[in-house]
Amino acid sequence: MAESSQMQFIWKQVLAKAETLITPVSYRNFIKDLEPVDIVGRRLVLKALTNMAANVVMNKHADKLREAIVKCDLGVNDFRLVVDGSDVYTADFEEDAADTFQAAPINKNFTFESFVAGAGSKFVYAAAKSVAENPGETFNPLFIYGESGLGKTHLMHAIANYISQHYPEKKVLYTTCENFLNEFIDSLTQKNSAKFRFHYRNVDVLMIDDVQFLKNKTQVQEEFFHTFNELSAQNKQIVLTSDRPPKEIATLEERLRTRFEGGMIADIQPPDPETKIAILKRKALDRKCPVSDDVLEFLARDSGHDVRTLEGRLTKVIFASKLHEEPISLSLAKLALSESVNESPEQEDVTPEKIVNTVCTYFKQKREDLIGKGKKADLVKARQICAYLLCEMLSLPLISVGNILGGRDHTTIMYARDKMEKLAQLNDKVAKEIDDIKNIILKK
Repeated sequence: MAESSQMQFIWKQVLAKAETLITPVSYRNFIKDLEPVDIVGRRLVLKALTNMAANVVMNKHADKLREAIVKCDLGVNDFRLVVDGSDVYTADFEEDAADTFQAAPINKNFTFESFVAGAGSKFVYAAAKSVAENPGETFNPLFIYGESGLGKTHLMHAIANYISQHYPEKKVLYTTCENFLNEFIDSLTQKNSAKFRFHYRNVDVLMIDDVQFLKNKTQVQEEFFHTFNELSAQNKQIVLTSDRPPKEIATLEERLRTRFEGGMIADIQPPDPETKIAILKRKALDRKCPVSDDVLEFLARDSGHDVRTLEGRLTKVIFASKLHEEPISLSLAKLALSESVNESPEQEDVTPEKIVNTVCTYFKQKREDLIGKGKKADLVKARQICAYLLCEMLSLPLISVGNILGGRDHTTIMYARDKMEKLAQLNDKVAKEIDDIKNIILKK
């Protein structure tokens, strides 16, 4: 139990701030009579006189009361309500619903140092670095757009990693537009919209990937508009990515479009041949696997625009080197890529459907479960291995893999691919499972 003097001091400061944020009538009738009874974690526990009064506070004034608590900056950032004799507002409360909102994971390997900036990405790289060094002070919002696989997500994670390292006191929230949409829908279903708003508005840096998915979603755009306004008014940094500029996002509300265009819009262009070779060289060094210049040039040739496809070609060659126990050479690289594009008899029937079906059979999972939303550990593992194999064996774009696996976001697929790639290097059991599935697919 927190000391009474401490609670009273905090509550006095909160009341003073709340009085400026809440209408006088509501403040007198519902806020002023609340009584502080405890502090649990970083939540101030307040007692209301009746269930009705508690309902009004939660449904009408929760956001403003939280705002008052946060602005006081006294070590608490939220509140809970209790009512004597109530089954709903009880001291034996369950875990706060706000804790159920999840941020997407930040890849610690995606830093500014590991990003190879070429002629088509120098400008956006400089803009991202400036935002990371001075969050909320230079370009707000920073809107990065470009084709899939060119490094937008890498730069987002680089900003998050830089701020977390140099400004540890700042709260950074990175998520995808898909996740924002799903959590918004869940908050409406579970009637905890106030918690949803607090989760997304109580941050110093908000980063949302793939905002083009806001199109055709009027209610979500409305929510995002108000979140954007509140953060912007407090000079909180906002970073957004899309596969197209704001003016080309169909059915995007004009008020959102103008706000997106009010900051810095930076496009990221496909890498030129020299940049592709530099990227490959960097990726090879990161994997402690030296590759000669003639092999790098071969891998960069006719590789398309997608940097992930470029990296996938390198991964195939490295895998072939380990599989055949041969050093990487131009002839080995040609063999590895010819196999991957089905030029050998054993692989001529390798298709996405065959990979999905083989994974389902191997792990004894139903196809509808694999592409569904189930989150059991064994199912998630099978799904992530399937995503890895679709990327590694067929060099499919992440968006295509996401569509194959039930319409998942490309960042989800990227996370699964990277996770399985690392696990295969560290966990012999996972490595064997992946090799077994490959051998079945290739009929070896």
